[in-house]
Amino acid sequence: MYEYGYRRSNYGPDELVTDAHGNPISVVDAMLSAEDASKAETVTPHLCYYSPRIPGNTGSAIRLCAVTGTILHLVEPLGFNLHDTKLRRAGLDYHDMAHVVLHPNFENLVESMPGSRIIAFTAHATKLYTEVEYRPNDILLFGPEPGNIPDPVDVMYGPYVAEQVRLPMRPSLRSLNLTNCASIAIYEAWRQLGFAGGR
Repeated sequence: MYEYGYRRSNYGPDELVTDAHGNPISVVDAMLSAEDASKAETVTPHLCYYSPRIPGNTGSAIRLCAVTGTILHLVEPLGFNLHDTKLRRAGLDYHDMAHVVLHPNFENLVESMPGSRIIAFTAHATKLYTEVEYRPNDILLFGPEPGNIPDPVDVMYGPYVAEQVRLPMRPSLRSLNLTNCASIAIYEAWRQLGFAGGR
């Protein structure tokens, strides 16, 4: 985890963590390279957002990944700027404590994580997310938020995906919030792995 950054007890959600010289630290400053991410030893699977569109969801994912020790992969194109205020607000002061990797395309993710199994979360799957035995080097793949662009069938059902799984919902409803889904998935995987590294 990134441990630099100086926090005050009265830290406000709209402020940025600063380094020793008072310079703001953002998620961009704390980025991890794809090569370093592939070598990192993790206690939870990796989380991947394919072309996320809503900055608040990604900010919440940054916070989720900081508290669980998960590496967050973002596959471009993104629907926002990584310096977006909404992303910063949702992530609170966790930006310097989360490992985030930016990939120019899905192929770059696949090539950089050759030993990882990709598990796609989609409402169209028949298998439940609890029916998978998760491994720390798995990648839990989530597509873009509904309504903005179509579900990328070539990615979510492509040849690099080992499994497609779903979260159960009442049949009359469309979907959960993206980061709510990711939270459920990460915590189930972490539970299976004995909450290693947690307290």
